[in-house]
Order: sequence, then structure tokens, then C-alpha cells
Amino acid sequence: MLGANPPEAVQGMTPLAGAKFFDERSDQSETKARIIQKYFYAWANVIIPSARLHGGKIAYIDLYAGPGRYKDGAASTPLLVLEHAIEDKNMCDMLVTIFNDADGNHTATLQGEIDALPGIEKLKYKPTVNCGEIGADAEKELSETRLVPSFTFVDPFGYKGLSLKIVNGVIKDWGCDCVFFFNYGRINAGLSNDLVKKHMDALFGVERADDLRKKIEGKSPDERETLILEELSQAIKGMGGKFVLPFRFKRGARTSHSLIFVSKHFKGYEIMKGIMAGESSTDDQGVASFTYSPADASTPLLFSLLQPFDKLLADLPKVFAGETLTMRQIYEDHSVDTPYTDKNYKEALRQLEASGVITADPPAAQRPKRAGSVTFADRVKVTFN
Repeated sequence: MLGANPPEAVQGMTPLAGAKFFDERSDQSETKARIIQKYFYAWANVIIPSARLHGGKIAYIDLYAGPGRYKDGAASTPLLVLEHAIEDKNMCDMLVTIFNDADGNHTATLQGEIDALPGIEKLKYKPTVNCGEIGADAEKELSETRLVPSFTFVDPFGYKGLSLKIVNGVIKDWGCDCVFFFNYGRINAGLSNDLVKKHMDALFGVERADDLRKKIEGKSPDERETLILEELSQAIKGMGGKFVLPFRFKRGARTSHSLIFVSKHFKGYEIMKGIMAGESSTDDQGVASFTYSPADASTPLLFSLLQPFDKLLADLPKVFAGETLTMRQIYEDHSVDTPYTDKNYKEALRQLEASGVITADPPAAQRPKRAGSVTFADRVKVTFN
């Protein structure tokens, strides 16, 4: 998440917005909120030391912020982020917040909720609440505005206002990461609807969208989902989002939404993967599910995200045959576009060492134990026989 050329300032942003419905909280909305909040706090802790030396600002941007509370009175993410910032001295001095929504009632309510927060006056930078539509003007502004290190959440109700240009605009600068909510149900239907072709083209890119329409013809629902998520991930990578990590939400047997994380830096990817793994409802042999759709070898990114621990054990000796690397190097080289966390790699290397497939320096006998198991630190060197 740390780049070579820190930004200079947050420039003013004209009103941006979109529609959103805030009913009572569901398990899905609570999970989504936890993922967003956990990552923002972790991201801020990583970014703040460098940002303090280069402009002294970080930002949280929500392009579809809503009214601030659900109908049951529970605070939504904007208010929770501000409450956390009020209690954190570093954030009090450095955090810039920009909240936006298309609904004037939402923005008026949100502004009132923000003004009523105890201690809100402690924040050096007063939260900005905008009201307006997301479209070509927003795309142009985000592409031309140099952002301070920012974490941006894009949660449109459907597909209007969600485009590759929006995503690229909010991640292009130093220290900038993004999460967006992908309404799979509506986008799946939209790909076959000529009336919303321009929105689908904006999301996938014209050529990729046309190719995708051909690919999904006659496919089963599961096959369509796999192809759509794969093409979306590859489209984002093509725009410069080096690391893309989807987290799927299901209703019954069908996927309703996916939360898509985008970053240009491995550190952010690593942090979010750990958070999403912890929020997964199931795992297989200790490997988190991320609740991805069934996939096959024709969609390599999503296929790789469904492999269990046994595949990792079998794969590592083949990929790194004859090489000597540290545990950390193995993890960073191999883990991208897989569901495996550093814990999975350390356990795999412990088992491979015990079976004689690899040798480690220092060896197991010379490494400390924790909870009865031999540790496998990042710096331990591994030689694959």
C-alpha cells in the first residue's frame, strides 16, 4: 500500500452520489460493515506514519453513504468510522472524510447524525457531505484529482455509477485502496438487457462486455456467475488494480452480492485476505472459503480461490523445485489469487519439512515451539529438494 510518490493534498470534490436503501441490518450487512471497518483501521495504522511526513492527511471516502443509520437506529459505517476517529488521536489530526449520496434526504439526515456525534469537534478536518449523481463528471474528476492516501468504499444499489474508471480513479494514487459492492443479481440480468448496455460496458469495458455476453450464452447459473466474476477481476487488473480479492455473499444457493477489494500493493492484499478469511462462514482443511462460486480451470482466478490445503502441499514442491527462499518470499510469490494465508503456508512448510520434502535453515530442532508446534518464522530459509 506504500508507493514512491506521496501526494500533496486533498483537492475539493464536487458532489457525487447514488441511491441506497437502508433497512434493518441483516447478517450480510453486518459482515460487510465489519470487513470495511477492520480494513480501514488496519490500513490507517500502516499508512499514517508515512502520510504524516508527506502532507499529514489520510482520507475515508464513501460515494454512496446513505443516511448514517439503519431504520432500527444502528449506526452504519460512516458514523462508526467517525466514532473511531474521534477516539484516535492520530486520526483526529489527519483524517479527511468525504461522504456522498444522491438522495437529498439521506445527506441531510447524515449531516444531522454527524453533527450530533459526541466529540465531533475534536476532528481537525470537518466531514464533508455531498449530494449529487455519479457519472462522467465524477469519473473525470477522480481521474484528474490527486488524492491523499485514501480508502474508498463504493456501494451502489445496482450498477449505475459503478465503472472501471471510478475504481481506477480512486486507486491510482499513492496509498489508495478501494472496496466496492458488486450487485451480482442485477448485473447478471443487465448483461442480457440492451436497455442498460452502456452501464455494463462502463463496468467491464466495451470489448470485454461484448465477449462476456457471448461466453455466458446457454451457460448454467453457476457457470454464468463464475465467468462474470472472473471477467470483472481481470478487467480491474487490466486497469492497474494489481491485487483483486472478491468475497461472495449468498442467499440460499444463489449469490446476491460480492464485495470486491482492489489494491496496488501486496501489504493491503495481505491484510484484507486475513480479514475476509476470518469472516468466511466455512473453511476446508483450514483454508477459508471466501464463499466463492464453483469454478473450473477455464476461470483461473476463481478456480484457484477454491483449492484446499492438500493442493497447497502438492503444489509448493512443484512450483519451487530446486529453489531456496525464505518463508516470506514463498508466501508473497505464491499466494496471490489463491485463498491461502500466511498461516496456511507455515503449516504446509512444517508438514513438508517433517516429511523430508524440504530442508529448513534453521531446522525444526533449533526453532522455538508455540502451543506445542514448531514455529516457522518469515525469515526461515527453505530449500526444496
